[in-house]
Amino acid sequence: MRGVALDHIRMGFGVFMHKDGSIYDDIPEVHYQFPKIYLSRARHMIGDWIVYREPVKVPNSKGFFAVAKVAKIIPDPDRVDHFRALIEPGSYLPFNPTVPHIVDGQPVERDLANAQAAVRPLSPSDFARIVSLGLPDDEMLPRIGEPEPPHVFREEQTPFEVERPLVQSLLSRPFRDRAFRRAVLHAYDGRCAVTGWRLVNGGGRLEAEAAHIRPVEHGGPDSIRNGLALSGTAHWMFDRGLIGIADNYEIMIHRKVNDRSGVEAIINPTGKLFLPAREADHPHPQFLSWHRSFHAFSA
Repeated sequence: MRGVALDHIRMGFGVFMHKDGSIYDDIPEVHYQFPKIYLSRARHMIGDWIVYREPVKVPNSKGFFAVAKVAKIIPDPDRVDHFRALIEPGSYLPFNPTVPHIVDGQPVERDLANAQAAVRPLSPSDFARIVSLGLPDDEMLPRIGEPEPPHVFREEQTPFEVERPLVQSLLSRPFRDRAFRRAVLHAYDGRCAVTGWRLVNGGGRLEAEAAHIRPVEHGGPDSIRNGLALSGTAHWMFDRGLIGIADNYEIMIHRKVNDRSGVEAIINPTGKLFLPAREADHPHPQFLSWHRSFHAFSA
C-alpha cells in the first residue's frame, strides 16, 4: 500500500502529532487540540485507537510514544475554529521503548507515502507494528545490565492485520500494569523519587515500584506524568496521603503524620523529588494538584 493517497484509506486507527511546548493546548493523556481542517478526518477515529508521534524535526525526536483511544470530539472551549479529541479514560498507555520513525532502514509507518499531516489515518498493519514495538509483552522488566530483548528492533516478519487480542490487550489491566511499570521505572532509571535509593536485589530486580499519582480507580491515566518510581515504604506513604508533592516538586509531609522525624529520615537531603532526565516525563501539575486536594494538604 505504499503511495496510497491519504483520503482513500478508510479506517479508524490514526496518528496524532504532538510536540511538547507547542502552541496547542494538549494534555495527551486527556485531550488533543487540533484545527478545523482536520475535523472530518478525526471524526473517523472516534471510538478507535490512535498513536501519538513526535515530529521528525524535533531534536532527538522520540518518534511514536503512546497509544490511546478517542472517546469523542468537541468544539474547543478556548480557541475558535479548533476542536478537542477527548481521550477515553483509562486508555492512554506510554510506549517503552518509544518507537523511532525508522527501524532497520524502513519507516515504521509504511502504508502512506510522505505522511506529514498532524492528524491522519493509520493502516491496521502499521498500527499493529507500532504497538508491538512500543509495548513488547514481556512478563518482567529486563534485569539490570541486560540489553533490551532483541525482538524489539528486529527485522519485522510479514505485514499483518490487527487481531482482536492485540486491541483487547490494550485494555487488559495486567498488560497495562506491566507496561506502566516498565515505562515509569525506565524514566526514573529505577531510582525512588523520594528517597533517592536505587536498590537491586540479588536476582537483579529493582526494588522501586511504579505508583500512580492519581489512581486509576479515580480516573488517573497510565501515564509517566501520572507516575512516580517509589520504594515500598514511600509508595505506602504516598498512597495514604502522608506525603505529597508541591508543583515545584518539593516533598510535603501531611499534618496528620504522627512521626514526622521518621518520615523526614527517609526523604532525600534535597527535600525534592529525583526527576526523570526528560522534562516531558516530569509529573504533571494537574495530577499533583489532584493528589494534594484528595488528601487535604494545607495550601
